[in-house]
Amino acid sequence: MEKIRAFMVDQTEDGFQAEMKHIRLEDLPEGDVTISVQYSSVNYKDGLASIPKGGIVRNYPFIPGIDLAGTVMESKDARYKKGDEVLVTGYDLGVSHFGGYCEVARVPADWIVPLPDGLSLKEAMAFGTAGFTAALSIQRLEDNGMSPEKGPVLVTGATGGVGSMAIAMLNKLGYEVHASTRSESNREFLQKLGAKEVILTSELSNPKQKALLKQRWQAAVDPVAGDFLPTILASIQYGGSVAVSGLTGGNRFQATVFPFILRGVNLLGIDSVYCPVEKRLKLWDRMAKEMKPKELTRIMNEIPFSELPEVLSKILKGETNGRIVVSVAK
Repeated sequence: MEKIRAFMVDQTEDGFQAEMKHIRLEDLPEGDVTISVQYSSVNYKDGLASIPKGGIVRNYPFIPGIDLAGTVMESKDARYKKGDEVLVTGYDLGVSHFGGYCEVARVPADWIVPLPDGLSLKEAMAFGTAGFTAALSIQRLEDNGMSPEKGPVLVTGATGGVGSMAIAMLNKLGYEVHASTRSESNREFLQKLGAKEVILTSELSNPKQKALLKQRWQAAVDPVAGDFLPTILASIQYGGSVAVSGLTGGNRFQATVFPFILRGVNLLGIDSVYCPVEKRLKLWDRMAKEMKPKELTRIMNEIPFSELPEVLSKILKGETNGRIVVSVAK
């Protein structure tokens, strides 16, 4: 394979470029394992990596893509051999190390997760970082007492990658899910994912800034944060928890300590990037089995590699629903 296709971003004196290019294998960074990439996915972070001053890419030229799934071509590590099906999410992939938007990737062996039984490569990317983040949020909430019989669970940013995956997985696990969205037009999509109740984000406003509100949810999966987080905290049942994994609503919030000291509410931080490998392997196995939505494909839209630039622009504008899987090999 002399030339391989890649989506590359570059910042030069002539300006910023983001386009499909052909590179050589020797242009790839060092790594223990070389992978023939079959699929990747589109995340909000990838969208930021595709624009100037997105705050993601550290050095140019660069290949984004924080997720990949494929087969091993060559390995210097005894844990992997040619033909093994594997996936990679997190760590520095697509941030400081060339990512999944390339027909071939070379990565450290410690970043790799063997494809779990029960998942195809395409399904692994239907989950991707977003699905793993949602699963990690659910696991942390359950570790802190969340269970189906204790009441409804709120999911914010419900049409996004983390939100849509969280709804589907919570529904599979038997939870009553309430989904928050900006637009009434998303109601049918969210109900099909498993949301019993759909609320508009306007319901999460608290104009009088009350420190405590009616206890509506036992827990919340929140990849949005920002101005609505104080309302969510004030609306969680006694002893409940909120798992925060994103900041699409802003990186700051202003709240009181009353939900914490009067209702024993927990605010849980979720980091899927450097999640320890032992926990990562166990969680991917759970995602392939009891957490796997019955109709995972309902959440997924597959696009050819050639359509990637257009879709990266759409995800930054909030014009996508669910998960977008990129067929890199086609």
